[in-house]
Amino acid sequence: MNTIDIDAVKNYLLDLQERVCAALTREDGQTFREDKWERAEGGGGRSRVLAEGAVFEQAGVNFSHVYGKNMPPSATAHRPELAGRQFQALGVSLVIHPRNPYVPTSHANVRFFLAEKVDAPPIWWFGGGFDLTPYYGFYEDCVHWHQTAKTACDTFDASYYSRFKKWCDEYFFLKHRGEPRGIGGLFFDDLNEGGFEHCFGFMKNVGDHFLPAYLPIVQRRQREAHGERERDFQLYRRGRYVEFNLVYDRGTLFGLQSGGRTESILMSLPPLVKWRYDWKPALGTREAELYEHYLKPKDWLSER
Repeated sequence: MNTIDIDAVKNYLLDLQERVCAALTREDGQTFREDKWERAEGGGGRSRVLAEGAVFEQAGVNFSHVYGKNMPPSATAHRPELAGRQFQALGVSLVIHPRNPYVPTSHANVRFFLAEKVDAPPIWWFGGGFDLTPYYGFYEDCVHWHQTAKTACDTFDASYYSRFKKWCDEYFFLKHRGEPRGIGGLFFDDLNEGGFEHCFGFMKNVGDHFLPAYLPIVQRRQREAHGERERDFQLYRRGRYVEFNLVYDRGTLFGLQSGGRTESILMSLPPLVKWRYDWKPALGTREAELYEHYLKPKDWLSER
């Protein structure tokens, strides 16, 4: 069966949001605040934010389902075939900013897009992935993260991991800094090869592998002793996260341009951050090690 089943996609995404929030609440002890919102042009969402937790300084897990008669001009400029079509966009997006500097920030997103018009075949695709942004590097964490990503891919296509890892390395890159945002993971978009059931199954597998990829790292690092120096570096590096999300991130730009709820879109930003003018870490420090060994795209699984 390869019929487009948008209700099945919506039910999966709502369940994924539930499962992720429940797992993070068990880990932290803090509960999520929930806001439901509506968009004037059609659709809405369910935003959940955990703030000032014991483990997570802020975690946002958002579901949205927006629809309308016309795409934003910014979208049709790059995809003229979408002009004049009704559209629906569904997704779950999450960003977790931990309290301990030794626990990495993490992001995940899975989404579905459908555009239709009378007397024409529908245009649809899936997208998503997950990526990791450490402040202090741990080799075993990087290997675990990428091994879990590979496992999520290999069930469907042996070529997916290398293909979508490379795409992730290229996408989460700050061109104006000349550096990656983190150690990468998976990123895919415009996926419709193999039909709806195949692509939907792969999107679900990526969504289902996020917690097994991230929680073991959180559990290993959340009690690491740290002080003001490590906290200061964490806040400085968070600035890179802000720069990427506001300058390059497609989801942020689409959400703002399509009339989404601003507070829900910008929940990806950390609650505290620092910038410094022309700062560089001292040679031989753990901070310098991040730049020298971890913020460089590499094949983590072949180096074991």
